[in-house]
Amino acid sequence: MLRYIAWRILVMVPTLVLISMLVFAIIELPPGDYFESYIQELRVLGEQADLQEIIELKARYGFDDPLPLRYFNWVTGMLHGDFGYSFDYRMPVSDVVGDRLFLTILVSVLTIAFTWIVAFPIGLYSATHQYSWGDYGLTFLGLIGIAIPQFMIAIIMMYFGNIWFGISIGHLMDLEYLGQPMSWDKAVSIAEHIWIPVIIIGTGGTAAMIRRLRANLLDELRKQYVTTARAKGLSPAKVVVKYPLRMALNFFIADIGSLLPAIISGAEITAIVLSLETTGPMLIRALQAQDMYLAGSFLMFLAFLTVVGVLISDIALALLDPRIRLDGTRRG
Repeated sequence: MLRYIAWRILVMVPTLVLISMLVFAIIELPPGDYFESYIQELRVLGEQADLQEIIELKARYGFDDPLPLRYFNWVTGMLHGDFGYSFDYRMPVSDVVGDRLFLTILVSVLTIAFTWIVAFPIGLYSATHQYSWGDYGLTFLGLIGIAIPQFMIAIIMMYFGNIWFGISIGHLMDLEYLGQPMSWDKAVSIAEHIWIPVIIIGTGGTAAMIRRLRANLLDELRKQYVTTARAKGLSPAKVVVKYPLRMALNFFIADIGSLLPAIISGAEITAIVLSLETTGPMLIRALQAQDMYLAGSFLMFLAFLTVVGVLISDIALALLDPRIRLDGTRRG
């Protein structure tokens, strides 16, 4: 196991290097840069840009340097904790992300908890009561949850919230607390607002997880070892929980590789619709504006979380399921 972990960590280094090259190339691929887009945007608004300031910023951050040198400076800066400067927000990237990163992690962790808490009992019930009225009803609701996009659910809830209850759904806090330091009143406001985006974002994932858990558990319940356990007189609850449910959880563990980056990126489109103060809309804005340091730092962080998540899921799968061997050998 330790050999495998050490080898995977070594493989992560060239993987992240290749990803960093790809990210840098994608960001640099569109013609021009942030400053050209900024000048054009000001001209459309009928304003004039401070060309002297732009020339100084270009010189300071090496926009006139060759691309290989710019890539090298960007990567070495990140290794030293310098994620660059966000030209769109006029401040260092680490200061821009700040509160948004905390709120994104909070929303995503609560969404994952909501998804698992709801999906586990429903999926277990559907699998053990196959073709019952409850199974049909939950399956129907699950299909609706999968079919309707999250942003559409957000729009529907915003509409009916305004028409039926006269409330405005959106943001993660009252507007008076935006940009303010954390306080007790702000924390209470976040707690009052956060459950709506958690339910909206978690709906699709919950429905999909119910379907997958039901299918995996039904597959395990049809196997010979379950029939043998029943023949030995084990209680129905013990027959289901002891082995079939444990084996059906493999896909939950395998999803860790995608869950970790999802915690940071969040549901971008839904966050835009609901005007959430998370990192998703900021990432999209950075890509649109060619704010290379902000966008590049986000994408590299997501890549890092992905490779770490895949490693964690592989190790956890080997610990959960004795049929999985990390060294490629067969048991027995």
